[in-house]
Order: sequence, then structure tokens, then C-alpha cells
Amino acid sequence: MKKAIGASVASLMLLSVPAWAEWSPERPVEFVVASGAGGGTDNFARTIQSVLTRGKLVDQPIVVLNKGGGSGAEAFLYGKQNKADPNKVIFATNNVYLLPHVAKLAYTAKDLQPVAALAMDEFIVWVKADAPYKTVTDLIDAAKADPGKIPFGGSQSKDTDETLVALIEDTTGADFKYVPFNGGGEVGVQLAGGHIAANVNNPNENAGQWQAGAVRPLCVFAPQRMAKSAAIHDGMGWHDIPTCKEQGLNIESYQMPRTVWLPADTPPEAVAFYQQALKSVFESPEWQEYLTKTSQSGTLLTGDALQAFIDGSEAKTVAVFKAQGWSTE
Repeated sequence: MKKAIGASVASLMLLSVPAWAEWSPERPVEFVVASGAGGGTDNFARTIQSVLTRGKLVDQPIVVLNKGGGSGAEAFLYGKQNKADPNKVIFATNNVYLLPHVAKLAYTAKDLQPVAALAMDEFIVWVKADAPYKTVTDLIDAAKADPGKIPFGGSQSKDTDETLVALIEDTTGADFKYVPFNGGGEVGVQLAGGHIAANVNNPNENAGQWQAGAVRPLCVFAPQRMAKSAAIHDGMGWHDIPTCKEQGLNIESYQMPRTVWLPADTPPEAVAFYQQALKSVFESPEWQEYLTKTSQSGTLLTGDALQAFIDGSEAKTVAVFKAQGWSTE
């Protein structure tokens, strides 16, 4: 999604990437995935593995290792234990830098170094198709009128979804009843069945229910509308969903990055090698197909731009953690 924007961002960001150095892996590369097999991060890593292998962009074999224990902390601790090893490439989201703020762990984000972000998961407010809410403001007004009674579903507790619901509450003064489930798929089923009033699932997690006419989107937490797509239901596609800012909710953006990391102190020439390889992935037709299939936004960030995104995301999210009493600091 947002291919044109992603490509322009990529061209600007990669001006700061060092030229190809005389380095390449001399032994098999481990793609260490901070989730279980079959999840979004696993799919992210395996798509990149496929493009690199088919395009012969990496001469050595690439082996995928799933280390999803502790919401991904297992993978990050593995990265810490392999300091400066350029053959351990870690695939994650924003959990790398957010987990240490809500749990006491044996690593910090400084034990890893960011290489690139290649995509953004969008978050959409969904309601049941026959719900009375026409805009997100209608939903918020209902929560103000009936505090703590309107069930708002999400995936897990003290994680990305509950953080967004808490941010909505902090921004508007609304008071929802947050109901956690085991994953976005289960949340979508619960909404379609009318057991909750709303959720903030990613596009692909509710796409099937929207196509079937069981749920409908209210708004997307993005600085601009999603890219044009084929119609999903009743003539509407992803681009037809207004941003939440358009509907009067003063949250311009809430996106989860798909990120790639290396252990701390990895040599700069190795970082440059992977940045260039990932740029080639980003520009490939296979990657564009992946973005379309997953309804993610294509955005390539490296270097200072990536660090600025991380810093801003972390600061905004940690403020919510502290306001909710979740922070361990």
C-alpha cells in the first residue's frame, strides 16, 4: 500500500546509506523471527528470505529461526547474546523497544541496532455492520455517555491494541471497556458475532468479515488515506476509509512498523550490506505483491529517519504506559 509514497521515502532515506562495502556473509545467515511460525512477523521475514534467495542477493543460505517466547523477548535476548555477529538478523515490530518498558527483561533496545523498516501495519476502528455508529466520533460520544460499558476488543493486554484504545481514551475523555483476546483473528470473529462493539484490527485481520458484510470500518489511524484498491464491500476499498483525523479524532497516526535489526556493535559495512539488500527487496515486484496481500503500507526507513521514527513512537507510547500505570520504570 502507499507504493508511490513508500518509494519516494525510500529514495530520500537511502541517500544516507553508505555505499556497498566490501563485505558479505561468509557463512549461513540466521533470520531470527520474534514470533511463532505463521504470524505476521514470520510472514514478513520469510517473504524477504524468498526475495533475497531467488534474486541471489545473498550468496549464503538463509535459515529462519522462530523465537517468539515472551512476546518476542526470546529473539531479542538471542541478539544480545550474539553481540556484533552480522549473521544474526532479527525481525520484529515495535516490540523491540516497547517490551522493556512494560516488563523486566534481560535485554534493552540498546543491545540491538536498527537496520530498516519496510512496511507499516495500519490500525482501523471497526464496528459491526449494523451498529448505530457512522463515525468514530459517534462511537466516542456513546462511550462518554455510558462510561465503562461499551466493549472494545483487542489482541492481548498491555500490547499494541490496548495501547491504542487507551490513547483514544486519553485524547477524547471516552471510557471504553477493553476486552482482550488471543489474536486479531479471534477479535474479528467476536466483533462479527456482536460480542463486542468495536475493535482496532489491522486491515487484513477484518478484511474477510468486511467482504462478507458483517463489519465495517470507521476510520484509519494514518496521516493520509490508504492506497487505492479493488472494492472490498459495497463498492468501498481501502482508500475510501477516512482517516480518524478527518473524522475529528485528534490522533494523526498510529502505525506498527515491520522492522529488521542486528546485534549491537555489528560492523557498519555489514549494516550497509543489509540495508542495500533490503532496498532491493523493497523495490521488487514480490514485495509489492506482499504489501497488497497484507494491506500494509510500503515505507522504507533507514538511518536517521528510522531512528527518528523509533524515538517518536517510543515516546508517544511510553507516555500512555505511564498514564495507565503499566510502566515498570
